[in-house]
Amino acid sequence: MKSPCLRNIYLCSFFLSIVFLSNSCKKTATTADVVTIPVVITTSTILDVTSTSAQSGGVISSLGNGGLTANGVCYSSTNTTPTTANAKTSDPIATNQYSYPPFTSNLTNLTPNTTYYIRAYATNSAGTGYGSVVKFTTSTSLTATIATVVTFAGNGTAGYVDASGLSAQFNNPEGVTVDSKGNVYVSDTYNSLIRMITPAGAVSTVAGTPATIGYADGPAASAQFYAPQGSAFDSQGNLYVADFGNNVIRKITAAGVVSTYAGDGTAGYRNGAATSSNLTGTSDSLCMFNNPQAVAVDVAGNVYVADRGNNVIRKILPTGRVITIAGTRTAGYVDATDELASFNNPSGIAVDAQGNVYVADQGNSAIRKITSADVVTTIAGGPTQSTLLNLPSGLAIDNTGNLYIVDESGRVFEYTSANVLYNLAGNLNTSGFVNGTGVGALFSNPQGIAVDANSNIYVADQYNNCIRKITIALTQ
Repeated sequence: MKSPCLRNIYLCSFFLSIVFLSNSCKKTATTADVVTIPVVITTSTILDVTSTSAQSGGVISSLGNGGLTANGVCYSSTNTTPTTANAKTSDPIATNQYSYPPFTSNLTNLTPNTTYYIRAYATNSAGTGYGSVVKFTTSTSLTATIATVVTFAGNGTAGYVDASGLSAQFNNPEGVTVDSKGNVYVSDTYNSLIRMITPAGAVSTVAGTPATIGYADGPAASAQFYAPQGSAFDSQGNLYVADFGNNVIRKITAAGVVSTYAGDGTAGYRNGAATSSNLTGTSDSLCMFNNPQAVAVDVAGNVYVADRGNNVIRKILPTGRVITIAGTRTAGYVDATDELASFNNPSGIAVDAQGNVYVADQGNSAIRKITSADVVTTIAGGPTQSTLLNLPSGLAIDNTGNLYIVDESGRVFEYTSANVLYNLAGNLNTSGFVNGTGVGALFSNPQGIAVDANSNIYVADQYNNCIRKITIALTQ
């Protein structure tokens, strides 16, 4: 006879095994099984607005664990928070081909001179998610902007020749600016020279020693640079140059004398005295930059520096002190104030008449704005919108506040004071050396951009070793 105790042990083991098997067969619901409403970001900038059409779009930042059934933009001239019950586009479904699937929306049959409110939407089985609202106004008449691109100087062959127009040669030019007389100054980067092109197209060398890389101040003809890039004039006719390889900012006076305006020639990060003559005592230190790529000058004589290697924006005061106005040395993408903001390889810079600073934040594929209170915001593009602006490299601003942008994918843009982005010339990720109009013109890794008083645009077309000129016309 079996012991009752042993029998009880067998029964207990049996029931425990049943419970274990029952629990092991149950499927535990996880967060991944729950479908939520998708999250969508409205493209921050409206493109190519005419009297009856425009382009927008969005980016899906979360599919909500479910497949999308629809995406596009909804818009209205009366509803400030439009929904899919209003007018909408139905665009090809964004897919997981990208980390943040984008889509493009083309709006047609709009009413001239009308303000519209627009936002992106995305729908799955859980419902419809909406992005933020963007506002834009259509133009008043049936006009079109025609941008015509020609080669202003250089012929596509890398070299060093002072001559006129297509007979001149440059070697990977990366910076360009214009003086008050309409002369175009070129940072001929691989030749380590500063060149000048007259309005008639005659090219000459204004500073640097041909075939010499170095670091020497003095008369322009004997001065030396190391891969100069962005440059800008002040109101007195002095030219400031971001001497990329020497990690300093140089100054060329109207009389042709080159000096070091800020930096000690060592790559690093330090605020302080611009030069040794600005030191205030034994405890003071010279400032340091790390591959400065672009400069801009405001009406008060402050020089702003896109300090690319340090991921920050610096300011050189007329008193000879250097400070950081925005960014931290760690690359990132944060809109905030002062050093709480972050950038990723800032490459271009411009300043408007109100003292707002604009930055081509190349690594983030964004244009950032810094107010006079050092508040940083994004006005166009962003890491999730790299097809909108793909690695912007240069900025310029005209006297009415319109921004001109060039990106390394081969495009030239105008960003108007009405916050509308126009693709003036070039085609996304299509390199070439073709003159023509609009997207039919091709560039190869364009870097610097400048605009003169007559709204002519000049582009340092790096890999084509030339300077291109763009004229704008409006047609009915």
